[in-house]
Amino acid sequence: MAPVNKSNKALVLALDWILYSVGATGSCHVTVTQPRFQEAEHSAHTALLPCAFSAHGCFPAQPQVLWFRFFTDRHEDLCTPDCTNRQKFQVHSSSENNHSLQINNLTVNDSALYFCGIAFANSGSPHSKQTGDGTVLTKRERHDTEEFNSMIIISTLLLLYSITVFTILIGHKLKQKLLNRSGNEGQRTENCKISSGRKIFRAIAQELQKQQHAQHCHQPDHLEDDTIYQNR
Repeated sequence: MAPVNKSNKALVLALDWILYSVGATGSCHVTVTQPRFQEAEHSAHTALLPCAFSAHGCFPAQPQVLWFRFFTDRHEDLCTPDCTNRQKFQVHSSSENNHSLQINNLTVNDSALYFCGIAFANSGSPHSKQTGDGTVLTKRERHDTEEFNSMIIISTLLLLYSITVFTILIGHKLKQKLLNRSGNEGQRTENCKISSGRKIFRAIAQELQKQQHAQHCHQPDHLEDDTIYQNR
């Protein structure tokens, strides 16, 4: 596809010659405006290229709307004013000074530089037939969008995988801490039970010792005398 400013002089001369052949050359002046760039999505089936013009001192009649497109190695007359392929190209008028070219069955091969021409055929002015600066139409290729979507999907999956792994690791660490804390508390409880049992056992042993000592101290005297006499 040719850039907008490439071989500009040659294009102007070629278009002037085409427009000159439409009608004779007075005082009419025409100005044509077009968007410089237009991009179509890969899923688009049609494209609508706008073309607006202003006319001063021209004969009050509808002008002829012409469309051409240029590639790097050739140019095509699309509508001059009748369209060569009416199923592919159609010219629409939304108002007296606003027109558009509709391109049907849009493909990547339709990417080119499109010129809109306005010609007042009944005017004798050399400026009664003018073209715009051209619109560069580009249709995106399908694989660009597919690769971009694939990158988004892969990035999303990687992010979800990372979040899942991080969540599992955090959960495992929290569970291990809870188990360790529970084990420590159980050990403390068991130690408390053992210590309490030992204290109780000591208290019982001391009580038994006290009772035996008390019984020995309060033993009757005659038992002691009999024991002494028998020993003698």
